[in-house]
Amino acid sequence: MPPVLVLGIESSCDETGMALYSGSEAGGRLLAHALHSQVSMHADYGGVVPELASRDHVRRVVPLLRQVLADSGCRLAELDAVAYTQGPGLAGALLVGAAFAEALATALDVPTVPVHHLEGHLLSPLLSARPPRFPFVALLVSGGHSQLMRVTGVGEYALLGETLDDAAGEAFDKTAKLLGLGYPGGPALAALAESGRAGLVRLPRPMLKSGDLDFSFSGLKTAVLTRVRELGSLGDQQRADIARGFQEAIVEVLVGKSLRAVKQSGLKQLVVAGGVGANRELRRQLDAQAARARIAVYYPELEFCTDNGAMIALAGALRLQAGVSGKPAGAFAVRPRWPLTGI
Repeated sequence: MPPVLVLGIESSCDETGMALYSGSEAGGRLLAHALHSQVSMHADYGGVVPELASRDHVRRVVPLLRQVLADSGCRLAELDAVAYTQGPGLAGALLVGAAFAEALATALDVPTVPVHHLEGHLLSPLLSARPPRFPFVALLVSGGHSQLMRVTGVGEYALLGETLDDAAGEAFDKTAKLLGLGYPGGPALAALAESGRAGLVRLPRPMLKSGDLDFSFSGLKTAVLTRVRELGSLGDQQRADIARGFQEAIVEVLVGKSLRAVKQSGLKQLVVAGGVGANRELRRQLDAQAARARIAVYYPELEFCTDNGAMIALAGALRLQAGVSGKPAGAFAVRPRWPLTGI
């Protein structure tokens, strides 16, 4: 099929992303992308306020569209399709991106491609200079999701294991609150852990030796709570040591389960995607242990670990290239809860 020019729109939570991707069977390239983060707006509340998030998306979509058009040198009339995040995510935030995408596509008389948010993360390493090839095993650690998937091709995903309660990202954020850290908690805890003393605070490794590929991190968070209550008032070094111990536990479980999944699959490639995939200690440990097992590990560029429009534009283009036709613009529905295996 001829090259397709796809606009990607991401608005599932607290980032508004817009990107233009040109794809063909011979390959593709990201032409431009722009992102607005709402972190500073939500910081005063200690977390995302859905109504404020939705209103801010409304303010950002048109300026970001103008920015990517100017940066790419493309015109609206050249678009072949508009891809947008249909779910999962915050209902109001999703509606902003979906409504804008459908209205724009209707005006341009081009199809739309509703995209699963997690599929965008799953495919985001394909944007890197050294992309993986299908098939591969993927560790998806994004927000409320911790999953291991076997990825055979675009739209061909088999669940190998998933979190039974708190995902890794949720455990990071909740533990950060226990330690008195600000929002967003995950990056703040990881930064604090850098000054912690290795091995000093030993915490449980939940389900590390369970024999399956599922995860459970709520007990780890409870173990931190128990330690904090035992110590009472925490000094700076104590907080850093706990953060280090918590991160060591999370990383050991994620690395152990991921390498086990690759071994059981018979494959030799592991993809890591999602916000927690930016964690430096996770990358260090995975790289070191995967190298010993002769497993190639692939990550998205750091700027594409968190939510962004580039991954949505890429997923939309790949779906079109895979023969999944876009739908006529117009009627639409968002899907705040939507399992990846259900697409």
